[in-house]
Amino acid sequence: MADPSLVLQFIRSKGLVSEEQLQAARHGNENTNDEALYEELIRRGFIDRRTVVEQLAIEFSLPFIDLAAIEQPFAASELLDESLSRRFNAYPIERNQDTLRVAIADPMEVESIDTMSHLLGISVEPMLADERQVRAAIENGYRQSAIEAEEENTSIHLDRTTSRVEIAEEMFDEDDAPIIRLVQVIIADGVRMRASDIHLEPLENRFRIRYRVDGVLQESTNPPPKRLHLPVISRVKVMGKMSIAEKRLPQDGRIQAKVDDTRYDIRVSSLPTAYGESIVMRILDKSGLMMGLPELGFFSDDHEIFERLITLPDGILLVTGPTGSGKTTTLYSCLNYVNESDRKIITVEDPIEYQMQGINQVPVRSKVGMTFAAALKAMLRQAPNIIMVGEIRDRETAEIAINASLTGHMVFSTLHTNDAPSAVTRLVDIGIKPYLVATSLRAAMSQRLVRKVCPDCGKGYSPTRREVQALGLDISTMSNLEFVKGAGCESCYNQGLKGRFGLFEIFEVNEEIERLIYSGGTTAQLRSVAKELGMRSMRDDGVRKVVAGQTTVEEVLSATVADPAARFS
Repeated sequence: MADPSLVLQFIRSKGLVSEEQLQAARHGNENTNDEALYEELIRRGFIDRRTVVEQLAIEFSLPFIDLAAIEQPFAASELLDESLSRRFNAYPIERNQDTLRVAIADPMEVESIDTMSHLLGISVEPMLADERQVRAAIENGYRQSAIEAEEENTSIHLDRTTSRVEIAEEMFDEDDAPIIRLVQVIIADGVRMRASDIHLEPLENRFRIRYRVDGVLQESTNPPPKRLHLPVISRVKVMGKMSIAEKRLPQDGRIQAKVDDTRYDIRVSSLPTAYGESIVMRILDKSGLMMGLPELGFFSDDHEIFERLITLPDGILLVTGPTGSGKTTTLYSCLNYVNESDRKIITVEDPIEYQMQGINQVPVRSKVGMTFAAALKAMLRQAPNIIMVGEIRDRETAEIAINASLTGHMVFSTLHTNDAPSAVTRLVDIGIKPYLVATSLRAAMSQRLVRKVCPDCGKGYSPTRREVQALGLDISTMSNLEFVKGAGCESCYNQGLKGRFGLFEIFEVNEEIERLIYSGGTTAQLRSVAKELGMRSMRDDGVRKVVAGQTTVEEVLSATVADPAARFS
């Protein structure tokens, strides 16, 4: 804290204690020093420790923080090195790219803050706290960090024959940092189940955990009790380098987790809800980047078409579809395919989901003016061969991307449209001239994800008349048809389905389509002409894959819509 004699002068000048109270505190001990006198005033109830610190904060224009009222970060060493924390008697509260907020006990230590800022190379914002709380936080926070470091270096090895309940029962030992282990198990369960997302959701009377597996949410049958919601959420936020003191605003973070000797990047998103903060952890499995085009779900004919399109020297190739339709995975697979040493590839993404070797990846930072458009302008000065834009969202980005394609660059990007021909009208709607779209767009591919029939329990069966009609097939062919459906097994968690692949609709721009775009043709006209030229719809592609035994009727019907021109026999 500040010099005790100065603190005593301050509380007297503010009228926080009277002369009579000071005399009473000194009574019987004339040799009492200023620090002991201050403590005696508190012991007798003449002043309140919190009130004094609050008034000092006001006097020195510093924010006040009550460390006892916030959840203490369990990884202080990730925010500030312990040696610096002890040297400056400052405890870290939160840190972002440009600023570190710390709790200090002495409001007059301005030089110390400046020195710390110089050493760290970032701005340091002090907050005033009670000295006892600062000392306790430093001792407890860094002791816990040491425990965490030991835990983080321990991989999680899961026996597939061991149930979730058994794991949970083994870990709840008061001496073994149970919350840390619980979060590790939650993440490991998600990896084991091949989940894309883990949802931690506080409800009124319980704490729900759900895993999104192959696009479908599955609820954990053994979630932690409601009382563990806050500790679990805090642990995840600390791992993601998010502020645990901020519970009113959404936050984003990133975790690197190691499960069975494999490292996974995890994107973390928090959202305040009526019953507490909800957390979603998206597991980014880099092995998906190594998928070849056939593994995405292409049949050989579509594979050949798409492979030819992505190796064109210039133009724009768009992948369209709603959120969660696998557009990003497809684009990364394209980049992986064309990533050769003689090609310079630059991407601009918001955010960068996967780090790829040999590719220059640029993150969007809108707060500092690094938008998609600004990044694109700068990228063109780097003389790339191939550019990937995470998403075309506005006219400026679209114009720069089109200009890049017209000056000898190949541009990959995504759009949110329901089908492939709609990409043309979408670009026109945001302000791009039709003649520019016609001359720059090489193709648009729309896609949806469907689940595969489990290879371990899939069995053939004869389809019903209703299933055949729903797919638009000729009923007269029923006797020759055999579909496949999974019965459910341990491998697919009794779903009958395991893994996902794409249904595709490839809309190529040839001379006829180019003339139609130039003349202002509608989406319906573009689709009609493309169908005449051989384009298959996503429903058509889905029917092929049902007949081939790769997926089910229900999956295709839920993911695609029938072509307006389709007629049932």
